[in-house]
Amino acid sequence: MDTSELDDVLSIVREFVREFVREKVVPLELDIEADDAIPESIIKESAEMGLFGWALPEEYGGLGMNAEQDAQLAMELGYTTPAFRSVFGTNNGIAGQVLVNYGTDEQKSQWLPKLTSGDVVASFALTESEAGSDPSGMRTRAVREGDDYVINGSKRFITNAESSDVLMVFARTDPNAKGSKGISVFLVPTTTEGVTVGSHDTKMGQAGAWTSEIFFDDVRVPAANLIGGEEEKGFYAAMASLNKGRLHIAAICVGQATRILDESVNYAAEAKQGGEPIARFQLVQAMLADIYTEVAAAKALVLAAAKRWDADEDRKLGPSSAKLFASEALGRIADKGVQIQGGTGYMRESAVERFYRHARLFRIYEGTSEVQRVVVARQLLKGAHKPQFNL
Repeated sequence: MDTSELDDVLSIVREFVREFVREKVVPLELDIEADDAIPESIIKESAEMGLFGWALPEEYGGLGMNAEQDAQLAMELGYTTPAFRSVFGTNNGIAGQVLVNYGTDEQKSQWLPKLTSGDVVASFALTESEAGSDPSGMRTRAVREGDDYVINGSKRFITNAESSDVLMVFARTDPNAKGSKGISVFLVPTTTEGVTVGSHDTKMGQAGAWTSEIFFDDVRVPAANLIGGEEEKGFYAAMASLNKGRLHIAAICVGQATRILDESVNYAAEAKQGGEPIARFQLVQAMLADIYTEVAAAKALVLAAAKRWDADEDRKLGPSSAKLFASEALGRIADKGVQIQGGTGYMRESAVERFYRHARLFRIYEGTSEVQRVVVARQLLKGAHKPQFNL
């Protein structure tokens, strides 16, 4: 399918997703918050719509969307609770992309069609207590024993772990390697003996998006489960997935911010103080103007970075700067959204209250804002910005 055909498909998919999100998911947000779960009916419909595989290759049943198309769809998905996107986000994103970019033909053929259909949920098992945005402190080990590897260690904050069928597990295969060296990645079905997935965490926000600890106690997997068939490719696989994931998360932030903008404009137009709508007050108008400006700026930055990704011009500076700006802007926008609604905005039944709590995580996962600043600065010192600005 060429780019023009994909654009046509994207237009259709976006329209379906927009309608689905706004008519079916948004009305269920309070239920999702209370139950800490996405209804099975929503998950089933999402699979039928192809949402488990929009970013996976066509040859395996996906839509094969490029980064710009992915970003545009993510902005629609981000309009509601981020837990909705999380249901299928790991299949399309950080977990699925490990297979797409580094898996052997056999590994891709075996697993990608299942990920695309939603029959299998994959998780990206990288983070540990001492290895978060920087995986160099990883302690999980994989030791070769004959035709197998034996994995020991633990992971934490792993999205979709409790509902996953297969894990992309990052582990050190060279115990003497330092930093980012000596890390490999393995396909580990969650039913494998020795794998224990903890119950999902209770978090500040993003109810319904489950994260859990995972423990590996003498977990034995065949050498054929080594992603790519080579050791020490894990760090590169992780960074490639995370770089694209940062672009996707930035687009989700734009969707979240757009929802807060709509909620704020509607509330300001309808709520009254002293007999007139608060939208008449200039300080309220100033907050609305600031929200809109940051939403528009974040959207433009994300789409520009996505275009450079697709042109293979920039796959580090753009994603990190987009994720940094969009996530930080979302925090400011969420704060203004609550401020505009005042006491109402502090109540649990208020959408802006929930989105205020949702927003805080975006500055942490897929690499903290501090890590993004380091990445951006290093890329600038290498001159990565010069082609973009014709310097």
